[in-house]
Amino acid sequence: MAGPEGDRILHVDMTTQTTSFEDFPEQWKLLGGRGLSAKILNRDCDPTCDPLGPDNVLVLAPGVLGGSAAPTSGRISVGCKSPLTNGIKEANAGGQPGQHLMKLGIRAIVVKGQPADMSKLYGMRVTGDGVEILDADDKKGMWNYALCASLLENESKNASVISIGPAGEQMLTGSSVATTDQDKDRRPARHAARGGPGAVMGSKRLKYVVVDPGKAPMRKAADPKAYTEIVKTRSKEYLDGPQMMKSGTASVVPVANMLNTFVYKNRTEGQSPDVENLDGARIHESFEERGGGMHNCLTGCIVSCSNVVHDKEGNYKTSALEFETLTLLGASCAIDSWEDVADLDRLCDELGLDTIETGAAIAALMDAGEMQWGDAEGAKKLFDEIAAGSDLGKAIGNGAVAVGKRTGHKRIPNSRGQAIPAWDPRPLKATGITYCTSPMGADHTAGLIVNPAMAEDDMAQASQEVQLVNAVCDSSGFCQFLGPDLDMIRQYYGALYGEEVTREQIADQGWEILSDEWAFNEKAGWKVEDDVLSDDMVNEGIGPDKSLVFDLSADVIAKAKVRFDLREELFSTKASG
Repeated sequence: MAGPEGDRILHVDMTTQTTSFEDFPEQWKLLGGRGLSAKILNRDCDPTCDPLGPDNVLVLAPGVLGGSAAPTSGRISVGCKSPLTNGIKEANAGGQPGQHLMKLGIRAIVVKGQPADMSKLYGMRVTGDGVEILDADDKKGMWNYALCASLLENESKNASVISIGPAGEQMLTGSSVATTDQDKDRRPARHAARGGPGAVMGSKRLKYVVVDPGKAPMRKAADPKAYTEIVKTRSKEYLDGPQMMKSGTASVVPVANMLNTFVYKNRTEGQSPDVENLDGARIHESFEERGGGMHNCLTGCIVSCSNVVHDKEGNYKTSALEFETLTLLGASCAIDSWEDVADLDRLCDELGLDTIETGAAIAALMDAGEMQWGDAEGAKKLFDEIAAGSDLGKAIGNGAVAVGKRTGHKRIPNSRGQAIPAWDPRPLKATGITYCTSPMGADHTAGLIVNPAMAEDDMAQASQEVQLVNAVCDSSGFCQFLGPDLDMIRQYYGALYGEEVTREQIADQGWEILSDEWAFNEKAGWKVEDDVLSDDMVNEGIGPDKSLVFDLSADVIAKAKVRFDLREELFSTKASG
């Protein structure tokens, strides 16, 4: 299907458990994922609403190129007002649902309202024949793996699932939305996690969405010859290149440690003494004896960055065990074994929790003296507390700031209530500007710049450029690890729709997405003076002489939100930063 003709937006009213369709607006045809979510939220969501109340809006939006032959393009965005930052949020994930929704011509699912009886749970099933809202009370409390196995048992092999675990049901603000991957077991190992989207899905009392595209064909381009040529050319460029992510993000542990951003003991140090045990190379060494290996999480992916981790008996444990998780649930908690981190990663996936926020919360608990540093078994037991809904479990599940409030502990590295990711803003100050100015708050996927030697005068523009490119990438459905530049994305769009998309158009789209998101946040109450990081990032140094602090002035930071002149370099800036 070329163009938006026949494409629709699926509206779901959880107050009445009814659904309806809206024709997809022609003027949004170049928008999917994050950019489409921003348009819908600005149109349909009151920015001042309670994030966990009936007026928040949950958006599930595949990218523009999803369901087509474009490689590594099937990611799905989950958008809402964040219960952590109280601003707009988009978190995206791989897996199959984004591909499947686009094959059905569904450009977004928009979920509104709440049931009168909040003790009830519901599910949804989307197929080529229509949409059903189903009673899901029998799924209450189910962990994600068991939930998805039960849902898919009687579905076709083509079906996929979007789901929440017990953390989302409890509306814990560190909770994630899971999607099933393309392996034969269709595991819920991919998560849209940052900002608490699982809590918003839980507040709608929506436990799961099953998507079965049946025999729906791949989406066709208006100019199939040009589209095929772009697919071949761009895929070859990637496969002939360095393939930076072929070993997964866990492989960057040694470099991060060298750069003082493999943070230790709640960021009191930038390097971990356990770096050898936490290095992704240890995971790769396990493949020969235990099985596992690298795989692709969605159909058509050519990056294959996901490591499949097995235990000592050769049984599947988790995928993917990422750098961020090894840092926040490992080094920052002084947990010294990648195998223990793999256990914790699986528990986060099961309960539906962001590994970054949860790791930061556990590190804060340890730093407050309520747990011993490095207590891996104690950390695992916390997940029983979370599942049971105890007061301690709720604090952990609600994230690092909630743990700080519970304990009175003051060192809680965050920005606008959201824990800071592994990439530390003190050695990587341009990334710190992203954390301060991005509409997403402290989120490395919004604009990561791994360049500790960058001149201060260049930092704001570098942050803005990568934020802009990533906003477009997150709208396209491409994975950032493919490294798409703006030229690549506009060429795909041009062949898809049979019309030229200029460099100016695609760059303007990135700026428009950021502007839409900033506008939402301003209405939600965000203020410029809050474009800062927590005091510990400013006042507490790391590095050999403790000299690395985030010491940029407000004037330098503010430049990232004033548009720079379009530069040629913008089109060769990779989305991964």
